[in-house]
Amino acid sequence: MTATPKKILLVEDDQVVRLLTLEVLEEFGYQVLPFEEAPGALEALRGDEHFDLLMTDVGLPGMDGRQLVRAARQLRPNLPVLFASGYGERELLDEVRASHPDAASEAVVKPYDLALLERLLGELTGG
Repeated sequence: MTATPKKILLVEDDQVVRLLTLEVLEEFGYQVLPFEEAPGALEALRGDEHFDLLMTDVGLPGMDGRQLVRAARQLRPNLPVLFASGYGERELLDEVRASHPDAASEAVVKPYDLALLERLLGELTGG
């Protein structure tokens, strides 16, 4: 019997990056629910569906990735988060870890190093 794939909630406003990331994550064996903006992802988190990870771009229009994670952690305090950014986001990662020390968080820079991305996803999802 095959294990149920881990489920990732993906938030990325750039359509090309979102589709490429979706394809990579699915090739890694994850089930992915993609969103272009934060409000849709928050609506999904308000529901009953289980997610193993929230992967979000930092620079989203409207509600940015930092605000999304704060709101998501109100709904699901222990949901692991993987931030994705075209820029180094160490300060943001340190801030998130300090405010939610019991929840796993990491950051990855675009374009993705696929081996690093796969390793971080495995660590964060326990897979």
